[in-house]
Amino acid sequence: MIQTPYYLIDMAALGRNMAVVARLRELSGAKALLALKCFATWPAFDAMRDHMDGTTSSSLYELRLGREKFGKETHAYSVAWADDEVDEAVGYADKIIFNSIGQLERYGDRAAGIAVGLRLNPGISTSGFDLADPARPFSRLGEWDSEKIAAVIHQISGFMIHYNCENGDFALFDRQLTDIENRFGNLLGQVQWVSLGGGIHFTGDGYPLEALAARLKAFAERHGVQVYLEPGEAAITGAASLEVSVLDILDNGKTLAIVDASVEAHMLDLLIYRLAARMETDGPHRVMVCGKSCLAGDIFGEFGFPEPLRVGDRLSFADAAGYTMVKKNWFNGVKMPSIVIRETDGSLRVAREFGYGDFASNLG
Repeated sequence: MIQTPYYLIDMAALGRNMAVVARLRELSGAKALLALKCFATWPAFDAMRDHMDGTTSSSLYELRLGREKFGKETHAYSVAWADDEVDEAVGYADKIIFNSIGQLERYGDRAAGIAVGLRLNPGISTSGFDLADPARPFSRLGEWDSEKIAAVIHQISGFMIHYNCENGDFALFDRQLTDIENRFGNLLGQVQWVSLGGGIHFTGDGYPLEALAARLKAFAERHGVQVYLEPGEAAITGAASLEVSVLDILDNGKTLAIVDASVEAHMLDLLIYRLAARMETDGPHRVMVCGKSCLAGDIFGEFGFPEPLRVGDRLSFADAAGYTMVKKNWFNGVKMPSIVIRETDGSLRVAREFGYGDFASNLG
């Protein structure tokens, strides 16, 4: 039995998502790039490579990882490229996307050998969290003045527009894309490609995939562009769990179970957005499941179990692929979860283990 904690990536579940991605590409003509900011666990890339067109990145290191471990087409984006990064980035990328006109004018000439894009901020989004809203007041994410963009349109070949966030509402996507076309249609027709970013939850149950495909195809034909999507969560949703063990049971008016993992260190987004973890369990025995770090609020959530928990019981937090492994950290020196692959035949393979040496080398 593999020692906990570990992230368990399910190749069968990942394959189901990949089949949906492939179907959308086929129906719409859009290309799909894996968003490495969400999921960059490269031992799983072999199961994804044949179903996607490449990767998109948010930094030089993500870009290099995409080129070396995934291959295929690479899009390089950064909120702000540093002077000592640009030449290396151009060497790895097929397309480089600048966040601002200032960066485009500063570094555009150094990217002359590849396609150059600009991030466009449409001023709308589907995010329910101000922290993650790219259209929040005074946003630094992209250009929004169409006149200023028109003045530099000859320097670029495409746009990246990221405004969706876990958006499973096709009607909302349709309305907002229409708003973008109405506002920026004169610009869209002057470029060769448009990335509509990520955050479209098209692998969710019941999502109208054919309607999305038709809308993307119509957008591409109307403006004469190649459409790109950048699925992160959509590519890996439901494809991994965080496996933990109960270390201690306490009662301070509620039953508490302390496990051998940490929200802050291993599922940080739950803490940032004040969300509970997901666990597929139910029953009359209510337990608050807590992490083992010293942070008082290191709490995965409160769950019902069919039987009282005992020390040594194993628990599984569901949907633990997106924004987990890319954000895991060494807070408190808590043991880093291993990365384990469940192959399609059900066998388990340990892809990576972490130890004290990794902790120490991370600090000096």
